[in-house]
Amino acid sequence: MATAIPSSAAEQFFLERFGLGPALLEPIVGGAIARRADYADLYFEFRTAQSLSLEEGIVKTASTHIAQGVGVRVVAGDKTGYAYSDDVTVESVRLAARTAEAIAAETNAQRAVAVRETGPGHDLYALARAPIETALADKVDLLNRIDIAARRHDPRIKNVLASIGVEQKLVLIVTSGGLVVGDVQPLVRLSVTCIAEDGGSRQHGSYGGGGRVEFGFLLEGDRYLRFTRAAADQAVRNLQAVDAPAGTMTVVLGPGWPGILLHEAIGHGLEGDFNRKKVSAFSELLGKPVASPLCTVIDDGTLRNRRGSLNVDDEGTPTGRTVLIEKGILRGYLQDRLNARLMGMPLTGNGRRESFAHIPMPRMTNTFMLAGDSTADEIIRSVDRGLYAGYYEGIGTCGKDGQSVPVGVGLPTIRVDGLTVGGTQTAA
Repeated sequence: MATAIPSSAAEQFFLERFGLGPALLEPIVGGAIARRADYADLYFEFRTAQSLSLEEGIVKTASTHIAQGVGVRVVAGDKTGYAYSDDVTVESVRLAARTAEAIAAETNAQRAVAVRETGPGHDLYALARAPIETALADKVDLLNRIDIAARRHDPRIKNVLASIGVEQKLVLIVTSGGLVVGDVQPLVRLSVTCIAEDGGSRQHGSYGGGGRVEFGFLLEGDRYLRFTRAAADQAVRNLQAVDAPAGTMTVVLGPGWPGILLHEAIGHGLEGDFNRKKVSAFSELLGKPVASPLCTVIDDGTLRNRRGSLNVDDEGTPTGRTVLIEKGILRGYLQDRLNARLMGMPLTGNGRRESFAHIPMPRMTNTFMLAGDSTADEIIRSVDRGLYAGYYEGIGTCGKDGQSVPVGVGLPTIRVDGLTVGGTQTAA
């Protein structure tokens, strides 16, 4: 088991910038706990986001956006009161706490809460240099190198759209259980789209990647060149593409990004709120077979430096590795504090929110299926006639109830029988 790291730089940041120490936080979170309330928390956030984009050989846009704020939640039974403010002062936090309490419990009772600082149970993205600190000139230079490399790769590449997104988010979470935990969450993403033209045909291809890594990750082993060439190859290959068949057929999904289908078709249905409300196809099926014995599906928020990984979720719970389906048997759901308590199930570290202005809910982190015994070649050879879907475009952002959070997906090569394909040509 990973040892606890010292209290992160996030606590020190919020103390120095906003004067938010234990002496001030204790009465606020205590005041948010009403007589009939079960739980309360404060979520402080300071986020810096940078983006640059290149098109037609020119870096056309570059921006930096800073957002800060605090959200206060009070939970009573299955009722949640939530209020937030982008003014991070003691008085605004007190006002938000009183508002959330009134929404949830309609009482003025107060409970004393002693808060203590603690560190997350693991440190998954300790970086020597945060990507947000990379010089603007270095980011512009990378975009220009991508543009040159794509055009040199094939003369049919007529335009390149490339973008770099970099983020640094500092969070501080204070709970009515007395927990104070902070985290510094870096994130970087490179996306490349190439436009190919030939004989009146115009096609595109896209590729990208990133994670909670240093900016140099994009340069290691010429990774940015591999992204660029993959996008260019897709665009050129699509120039010769024919209409896709439509109808019900066998489809082989390639490894990696086709895991988006697993995320959408299976992952959301295993989130606790849908199952508590009994609106999921997996409701009340724990311990029962729901898939082939070949299928084991996992959500793991502890994979080092991955896009969906977190030291703690947005409720202060350490992330973990949750086995959802084991050899076809449903083993668990993804939980936040509210739904875990109401369902009488353990926390899984999946309480997530887009920002301080949003209520946390059960969300995926990195969701994937484990590989089976068959090789990719064996799976492909087992199909007499069908489609091979080797790659899906994606940026690793999941939307639910108007909130977007970064996630990871994964899949081995799998065969899906009887899949309905919405192509442009009826299958033979």
